[in-house]
Amino acid sequence: MAIIVNVDVMLARRKMSSGELAEKVGISPANLSILKTGKAKAVRFTTLSALCKALDCQPGDLLEYQPDDGT
Repeated sequence: MAIIVNVDVMLARRKMSSGELAEKVGISPANLSILKTGKAKAVRFTTLSALCKALDCQPGDLLEYQPDDGT
């Protein structure tokens, strides 16, 4: 996948648990897990905004682009 999700990195930097983040953002722990593992097909801007607010970061801190091999 070309988009890398760095939510775990920001959670570690903020010393916050996944459960605490899910509660602050207003999503289920299961949906946060899907996002963290890169299995999500999409993310709503409202969710991205809530993640940034809860983690005190920018969208670029959470999402990273890496070209696929062979492209």
